[in-house]
Amino acid sequence: MFKVAVMGASGLLGRAIVDELAGQPDWQVVGTAFSRPTPNTVVLDVREARAIEQFVDREAPDALVIAAAERRPDVCERHPELARALNVDAVHAIAAAAHRRGAWTLSISTDYVFDGTRPPYRPDSEPAPLNAYGRSKLEGERALAAATDFGCVLRLPLLYGPIVDWAESAVTSLVPAIAASAAAEGKAAPMDAWAIRYPTFTPDVAFVIRQMLERHAKGNAIRGIVHWSGDEPMTKYEIAVRLGEALQLDARLTPQHTPTDATPRPHNCHLASDRLEQFGIGRRTPFDTAIREVLAAFPWRGGAPA
Repeated sequence: MFKVAVMGASGLLGRAIVDELAGQPDWQVVGTAFSRPTPNTVVLDVREARAIEQFVDREAPDALVIAAAERRPDVCERHPELARALNVDAVHAIAAAAHRRGAWTLSISTDYVFDGTRPPYRPDSEPAPLNAYGRSKLEGERALAAATDFGCVLRLPLLYGPIVDWAESAVTSLVPAIAASAAAEGKAAPMDAWAIRYPTFTPDVAFVIRQMLERHAKGNAIRGIVHWSGDEPMTKYEIAVRLGEALQLDARLTPQHTPTDATPRPHNCHLASDRLEQFGIGRRTPFDTAIREVLAAFPWRGGAPA
């Protein structure tokens, strides 16, 4: 029996990972959650190092996937202590506990470790984060490396997938604004058309992680840093237009070609995924196909978000 612990199993990515792994024969999956526990998860605060040690000792997983994080850039900017607790200290504690048991650790990081000026970025490109979120995730990568030599960092870009509320992904968080613009009269709503993103479907990421875990189960664990990314570049404005089309809404939007976010964000952090592709790992669902799947599964009534 091959056992995987998913830390942060109730989140946007964590749920997709658990769903992907659940059907694997001869695999056992145990998930942890804190803010949104379910009957199928173990309640665990990853900020508590002793609780992590007890969990790992009790469950004895062969691999741990760290999907728990503070991923909201504006929150990280306002509360750097929270960002450090979740994105740095928790990673070190989990990886250290895994190392003591000889378990492989996969930690999720971000394209925001780069400044977005010289894409595409490879795993060995020099990081230069622009904001507190990127800095905390970079420190988390280093914390993993300091705690274990049997681990891997998977950097990912903007994620979207099956949601429990519109705000859970920066992609679907645009839906209420799109609906409001379609219903409003007068001036069109401005939407960022400066920063280039590569929206990546969480079930595709979960598929990639399963393939990585399969290599570990066969004794060929990947170490170091790898990237995975969707391959369709879009600005927030372009994402919103395609969302409007999927929802059959006549969104009234105007592109804004200069950055307006209070928290600095990189221009283009395209991640090169060729290291994983060389292993035969990867899957990409076209954005228009995937977003329609997401929207079809979430309530939408009366032309406005439910």
